[in-house]
Amino acid sequence: MGTVTVVTPRERCVGGIVFDDLGRLLLIQRGHDPGKGLWSLPGGRVEPGETDSEAVVRELREETGLDVTPHTLTGTVVRGHYDIHDYECTILSGTLTAGDDAADARWVDSTELVAWDAAGHLTDHLFVTLRDWGALPRS
Repeated sequence: MGTVTVVTPRERCVGGIVFDDLGRLLLIQRGHDPGKGLWSLPGGRVEPGETDSEAVVRELREETGLDVTPHTLTGTVVRGHYDIHDYECTILSGTLTAGDDAADARWVDSTELVAWDAAGHLTDHLFVTLRDWGALPRS
């Protein structure tokens, strides 16, 4: 008899890479699994019929209270069955407030990001990925 391989389709997701005027990076603390309690870029699943841009705008508004404009695709990662496309974004308006799946939302400088990485507070490979993409905080 042959071996049966079950392939789980990947779910398309998006994330936003957003910096404030001081060069700090926007991160959210995940309120649910996967990665509950860990810090990550804001984002989530692309809903049926949505473009990546529409999903980034919706997800960032839901998780952070900020209205953004997505720009360049910074990079793509695969985490489990999630295919995540992260876009550089600029803020249009809003007040930073954690909502939806986010337990907290903060602007993080480079010192905090390094400390959180060392302490295991970031989602898997986030620091290395941001470093490789040239997307670390500038302050």
